[in-house]
Amino acid sequence: MIRTLSEPEIAKLLKYEELIPAMERALTAFSAGQVTQPVRSVLTVEKDQRFLGVMPAVTADGMGAKLVAFFPKNATAGLPTHLATIVLFETDTGQPLAFLDGRLITEMRTAAVSAAVTRYLAPEATRVLALVGSGVQAQAHLEALCHVCRFEEVRVWSPTPEHAQRFAERNGARAMSLEGAVRDADVVVTATIAREPLVKGEWLKPGAHVNAVGACSPTWRELDDAAMTGSTVIVDSREAALRESGDVILSGATISAEAGEVFAGSRRPPRKATTVFKSLGLAVEDIAAARLVYDAALAAEKTRGGA
Repeated sequence: MIRTLSEPEIAKLLKYEELIPAMERALTAFSAGQVTQPVRSVLTVEKDQRFLGVMPAVTADGMGAKLVAFFPKNATAGLPTHLATIVLFETDTGQPLAFLDGRLITEMRTAAVSAAVTRYLAPEATRVLALVGSGVQAQAHLEALCHVCRFEEVRVWSPTPEHAQRFAERNGARAMSLEGAVRDADVVVTATIAREPLVKGEWLKPGAHVNAVGACSPTWRELDDAAMTGSTVIVDSREAALRESGDVILSGATISAEAGEVFAGSRRPPRKATTVFKSLGLAVEDIAAARLVYDAALAAEKTRGGA
């Protein structure tokens, strides 16, 4: 029986407590060469505005693909910028298992990966979080990062001040200027649809950790050259970063390690280093998250059946 799992069903099953370690395991396997996955194929439907991504992967626990529509223009209409569907197969037999709505999975696995990396790279005395952007990913990152850090202060900036103010009121944060939010922050998240650099390296506190999750195009930027070249740069995939990340490509920054290598302990910068994690999102993350949801759905069905 092929299951179809909707976003409301997924929301009941997918929890950061399980998702964060699952992302750590998935990226460790990826960096160890235990995953078959090409760099995603992206079709441009409308330049700078509408894209369709195709993201397949084969892992020991599951295989499949995500079709993701990335429509930055949706933000102006109050619609999600990322919409997706994931198909999951059994690796050993090729049996189709499930079709899953991919919007929430994409949202949560992105934040969960950042949280996993932050656990290893954030300053030991982490106190202040700065969110550059106030949308879906800012909210998800706030929730996920609170599983690995205890923040005494949360700051938020948005190019639309009223959005930042609403986010701040909803989450007990402080809406601030961009520079004011970033300066002296221990952890910074950039989650925008910026085309040009927003965050300057001179603003970053020595030893700060940045999770850069926007600018997923070879010509788009969120961080300036000083932020990139003055930091130890971690990526989810070297190959993907050198093809897709404008922050990496245009700055000429050196990639120090993949996240999976950090998790495995084969490459890990000292805690005192200023670090940037450039997240692009990988199919292996989607498959691992989809498998987590699928297994949780089966377990819930058995529990209901036993009752």
